[in-house]
Amino acid sequence: MADLSRRKFLAGTTAATAALTLGAPNVAAQKKGGTLRVMPHADLKAVDPIWTTAYITRNHGYMIYDTLFTTDASLQIKPQMVEKHTVSADHRKYSFTLRDGLKFHDGQAVTAEDCVVSLSRWGKKDALGKLLFAATETIKAVDRKTFVLELGSPFGLVLDALGKPSSNVPFIMPARVAATSENEQIKESIGSGPYRFVKDEWQPGNQVVYVRNGDYVPRNENPSGAAGGKRVFLDRVVWRHIPDAGTVYAALEAGEIDYWEAPGLDFIPRLEKNANLSVIVTDPRGNTGWLRPNHLHPPFNNKKCRQALLYMIDQDTVLQGGLGQSKYFQSCPGYFLCGDGLPYQSAAGAPAKPDFERAKQLLKEGGYDGRPVVLMDPTDYPTIHGPTLVMRELLQKGGLNVDLAAMDWGSLVTRRAKKEPPPAGWNLFVTWWISADAMTPAVNAGLSGAGDKAWFGWPTIPELDKLRSEWVRAVEPVRKKQIAEQIQLLAYDEVPYVLWGQFKQPTAFRKSVRGVLNFACAVFWNISIDA
Repeated sequence: MADLSRRKFLAGTTAATAALTLGAPNVAAQKKGGTLRVMPHADLKAVDPIWTTAYITRNHGYMIYDTLFTTDASLQIKPQMVEKHTVSADHRKYSFTLRDGLKFHDGQAVTAEDCVVSLSRWGKKDALGKLLFAATETIKAVDRKTFVLELGSPFGLVLDALGKPSSNVPFIMPARVAATSENEQIKESIGSGPYRFVKDEWQPGNQVVYVRNGDYVPRNENPSGAAGGKRVFLDRVVWRHIPDAGTVYAALEAGEIDYWEAPGLDFIPRLEKNANLSVIVTDPRGNTGWLRPNHLHPPFNNKKCRQALLYMIDQDTVLQGGLGQSKYFQSCPGYFLCGDGLPYQSAAGAPAKPDFERAKQLLKEGGYDGRPVVLMDPTDYPTIHGPTLVMRELLQKGGLNVDLAAMDWGSLVTRRAKKEPPPAGWNLFVTWWISADAMTPAVNAGLSGAGDKAWFGWPTIPELDKLRSEWVRAVEPVRKKQIAEQIQLLAYDEVPYVLWGQFKQPTAFRKSVRGVLNFACAVFWNISIDA
C-alpha cells in the first residue's frame, strides 16, 4: 500500500479512537427506558454461538450470555462472572470462584457445573479452546460456586482463552443446554446476560427482539470494551433486517432506525455529512478479508489449484472495487494483519504481484478440468457482496469457470457447513475476521489444518497445527515471532485461505444515542437514547 494510503488508514484510526474517548458515557446523566432500533450487519438465522462462528450469532450471544472473563477496549483480560481466581506456583492448577447474584433468565442460579459443561462444549469447537483442552488434564466443579482446571502440560494462555472476545466466545449456558453436542444447535437460548431473547417475537428475515434482564447485576466498575459494568438503560433492543442499503440509509436519516452497525463504505461520505448522525469506527485495529477454498473437493483439494488463487487475487483491485473509500482500507500480506501494535505482521512468502498466466499454469498443473466452481455470494451483506463480485471477475480472468451462487448471509452460513460436493455444497466463499480473531496463531481459526475438525473448508495440514502448538508453548517473544513467520510461510505454500485486504468498518447512529463502546463486537449495554 502506498505511504499516503497508510497514513490515511492510521489517521482514521486515531480520529475514531478520539471520538470514542470524547463520547465516553456519563452514567449519571443517561436516560433510562426506550427502544433502540438497530440495523445489524446480517440477518440472525442461527442462535448457537458455539455451533457457528458467524458474527451475527456472536453478537446475539453477547446480548443474552455472560462470560467468565472478557477483554476491555485495550484487549486486556478482565474478570466478568468470576469474583476471584488463583493459580498454583507451577501454573498447572487454576481455581475460579463465581461472583454472587448470577442467575439465568429462567431464575436458576449459575453454578460451577454450568461453567464446566459450557467450557467443555466450547473447547471442542473453538480454535484456541481446542489448544487449551488438549493441554487440560481435568476440569471439574468443587462446589456450587467454584471449579478448577488442571493442566497436564504447560499452557500460558488460560485466561486469554477464557476471555476470548470473539468467535467462538466461551459464553456460559445452563449445563442442560451446554450438554448438547457441539455439532448440533442448541434448542434453548437461555443465558445470564444483560438482555433476554424474546423468542416469540423473533422473525427471521425481519426482526429480533431483546428486553432488559431486570435480574442482571453488573460489576461495579466503569465499562470498557466487554469488561466492567454492563449497565442496561434500554427497555428493548430490536434488530431490524432490511436487505436494501438505500432503504436503511433513508430510515436512519428519518429517525426510523437509530443504529446502523455496518454501512457499506460507499454510504459513509453521505452519513458523515449528516448533522444528526455520528460515524465512528468501534474497532480501530481493523479487519482481515479471506477467500476460503473448500479443501475437500476438486479443484481446491489440489495444492497447485489453491496456489493459483494467490496469483489471481489483487488486493488493491478487490478493496477499491469492492469497498471504495481508501481511507478505510489497506492492502496487507500478513496472515496476522498489519499495523501498529500487531507483533506478528510479516510479508514473508507473499507473491510479489498478481500473475494471471502463472495462475493458469498452476491450474493446469493441478489438473483443473474447467468444471464450474461454486462461489457463494451473500447479496444482503455489502461488506462481502462487493468484494465477492470483484473476485469473481479476477477468478475468471485467472482461468476458473465461476458459478456465482446468490443467497443471503444466513443461508451462506448454513450452506458452508455442508461437506457435500457442489452443486449442493460449495467451492469458495468470501468472509472477514476482526483483528482479535486473527492476530495470533492461537486464535486464527483459518490456520487450523485439522481436517474434519478444522473450520469450514476443512484443510488437512498437520504441520500447521504442530506449529500452532509450538507457538502456544513458546515463552520468548523472539521465538514466538519466528514460529509465527514459519506458519505464514507454510500458509503461503499450502494456502488454507487467500487474503484480500484489511479494512475498518464504521458504524453510524443518531446523535440521540449515547454510550456506544469501543469494542470489536456490537454490544448494547451502557447505551441510552435521549428524548
